[in-house]
Amino acid sequence: MSKVTNPPMSDEARSYLIRQLETAWKLTLFHLDGLTTEECLWRPAQQGLYVHQHPDGRWYADWPEREEYDIGPPGIAWLTWHLGFWWSMVLNHSFGDGTLTREQVLWPGHADGVREWLNQLQNEWRTAIEPMTADELRSHQRTRWPFSDRPFGDVIAWVNVELVKNAAEIGYARFLYAVQPHLLLTDISSAGTPQVEE
Repeated sequence: MSKVTNPPMSDEARSYLIRQLETAWKLTLFHLDGLTTEECLWRPAQQGLYVHQHPDGRWYADWPEREEYDIGPPGIAWLTWHLGFWWSMVLNHSFGDGTLTREQVLWPGHADGVREWLNQLQNEWRTAIEPMTADELRSHQRTRWPFSDRPFGDVIAWVNVELVKNAAEIGYARFLYAVQPHLLLTDISSAGTPQVEE
């Protein structure tokens, strides 16, 4: 009888991380499917993290000075920006020149652009991590953002957790939007503040 040889534990760990990424990405796609620009620009409360269109046409995102509940709930546009922000940062600082800053990451301006942007980031990330060896997963060399001095496998695990978190937040906000059909987005000013009518 031939003996069954199990893969090395390090290879198993990589497989677990990638399968977890696949599950997290499926959840994200579920909540991105059918997402409209109107949903993105809806504000669930009078205050909360949002995106603003500047006179040059580009969309910039708020940044919280503190993380407490009374700052208000973020809009879907901000949540999708935040997802793209941290994924862009971790890609650039792990596999690029490490020069990207938060201020350089802009919101696309519409839901189709969001889907295209996030799909591209997922493809780039998957391409980058799939061929990594066990030694590379254990190494600290690429671990530069959002933390350092830890195995790069920890960064991959962090991405999976952040992806699930943002996907759940987007989904919850879409549930709230869906039961408020009386809110109509009628205007976005240059400052990015929506006007609604009931």
